[in-house]
Amino acid sequence: MPELEKIGYLVPQFPGQTHVFFWREILAMEKAGVEVCLFSTRKPPPGLISHRWSKEAIARTEYLGAPTLGNALATLPRLPVAELAREAGGGAFWRDVLISAPAARRLAQSCARQGITHVHAHSCGRAALIVALAHQLYGLSYSLTLHGALSDYGPGQGFKWRGAKFATVITRALMADIMPVIGADMPERTVIQPMGVDTDILTRDAPYVPPRPDEQLRLFSCGRLNMAKGHQDTMQAVRLLLDRGVNVALEIAGEDDLGGHGYRKELETQVVALGLQQQVTLLGAVDAGAIRDKLQAAHLFVLPSWREALGVAYMEAMSCGVPTIGTTVGGVGELIDDGVDGLLLDPQQPALLAETIAGLAADPERCLRFSAAGRATVVRRFNAAVGAQTLIHEAGR
Repeated sequence: MPELEKIGYLVPQFPGQTHVFFWREILAMEKAGVEVCLFSTRKPPPGLISHRWSKEAIARTEYLGAPTLGNALATLPRLPVAELAREAGGGAFWRDVLISAPAARRLAQSCARQGITHVHAHSCGRAALIVALAHQLYGLSYSLTLHGALSDYGPGQGFKWRGAKFATVITRALMADIMPVIGADMPERTVIQPMGVDTDILTRDAPYVPPRPDEQLRLFSCGRLNMAKGHQDTMQAVRLLLDRGVNVALEIAGEDDLGGHGYRKELETQVVALGLQQQVTLLGAVDAGAIRDKLQAAHLFVLPSWREALGVAYMEAMSCGVPTIGTTVGGVGELIDDGVDGLLLDPQQPALLAETIAGLAADPERCLRFSAAGRATVVRRFNAAVGAQTLIHEAGR
């Protein structure tokens, strides 16, 4: 029996299109004998609920919801005003506090009913503020994971980190960035723990076969439809390849944060402007099983992100033995060793991307080498079970 028997697990807008990592970690903790009690702020937009396990996850998740007058009135007199006033952020921070405090009360009440003594927040945004307030007001133990640039997660970071039992940061690059910012507020136990994938599921049914000169080159990409993912650069590269006489097709799995009513419209316009209606397919938010199938069918995985903390999509591709092209941003270099188990390019370089795709596709021996080496890297260093064991160990101490 593990030291930790039950844990609360808070993820914003769960289960969203990119949340398969969290589901894998939940299953890994449960396999280890820990009961996982799911919490979230609210459900994601319908267009982002895409996985086969989404209904099960929704049924298991307690949504803390919007603040009610009664909850607000019960919580506001207890707020640690003096400590909160230490934080920068002005009106934006206090707005976050007023929104988060009633959710903190609901979280603490639910944990008390269920016998949960520790909650892990997979965010340093409002979810982190909710658990930090639940700690300050009701004594609930909590921890955090930082998944990206600290500036993306709003004000009040000192308060969010100060009371945490421990924290995890997904890359060395992020750790170096936050140390001078968080300073003395960083928990004594702050560890580097990358996200991971289930390498037993994300594996090939048949050996990888490099593209032949006489067949269409199949490119696959997966990531939110957001300018920072660089999908527009991949499409421009496809246009350049076609102009060079390369028979190529691109499929992109993922949706924008508005469920198809945001950046997707810009990409659809670009597909038409580039004359790529027959070559580029926007698949929308799809189930993890469908992504696995697409990876099995792809010759190359391409994601030229402008910003990327680490990149679960790269891990998924490498785990499935697909030669992978990424960019020299964030902590991607901690996953992909350029020229060894994949390729890294500077972002926002469509012409260079096209040249790199063409060169790799024409080199079957290198494709096979990247296929095997990428798989070996993920199996060795980026398995979801490792992150689950970190949470179990640290929360149970």
